[in-house]
Amino acid sequence: MAIAVQYNRIRSIKGETMKTAIIILSDPKSGSEEALGRVFNALALASECKQKGDEVAVVFNGAGTRWPAELTKLSHPANGLYNAVRDVVQGASCGCAEVFGATESVKACGVPIVKDHALAGTAGLLSLRRYMAEGWQAVVF
Repeated sequence: MAIAVQYNRIRSIKGETMKTAIIILSDPKSGSEEALGRVFNALALASECKQKGDEVAVVFNGAGTRWPAELTKLSHPANGLYNAVRDVVQGASCGCAEVFGATESVKACGVPIVKDHALAGTAGLLSLRRYMAEGWQAVVF
């Protein structure tokens, strides 16, 4: 990982774009400031990457599939930031959304349900490996 970070630092200095996959796992139902801090920083990183012209993808996995329903509320403190990066939200894991009861709310928010990784006993998961295989740096929140 240290080599990849150093490589991206060199690319950034040279002005080359980076590819960053932002994976949100934190659970909004925990009601903690930590969960809010995690999603806020994930969205802030997405915004920074967009501003720098980098390729960026935001995905929701695990209990994080509950976030779209919260972030689309006008009263949510991260609503404006979420809307600013909505165009780079690539989806939510199908199997995770099912397990955490978020399938309908994810669909209602217009976030794609992704199941490009077949896994026995699930409806399919969002593949995180494909980002790594394509040279993306993964950051987990």
